[in-house]
Amino acid sequence: MKKTIQREHNERIARLRTHQKNIERYQSLLKTNLNDVEMQFLERRLSEERLAIAILQFMGSSGAAEGYDHPDAR
Repeated sequence: MKKTIQREHNERIARLRTHQKNIERYQSLLKTNLNDVEMQFLERRLSEERLAIAILQFMGSSGAAEGYDHPDAR
């Protein structure tokens, strides 16, 4: 049981780090010369990544976030 909780915690931390890295990458790309479509795409992706982090933080390690479908999973 304890290993399961630790594994879930580690997976949650890994997801948070991945979302944060994506945010950093998108923010960096927004500093480059982009057309309107590219900028809108990156802004949408930033919003989605921030939402994913907020949900993971809100749900904590209870596992309740498992039912959340990231927009890319559709």
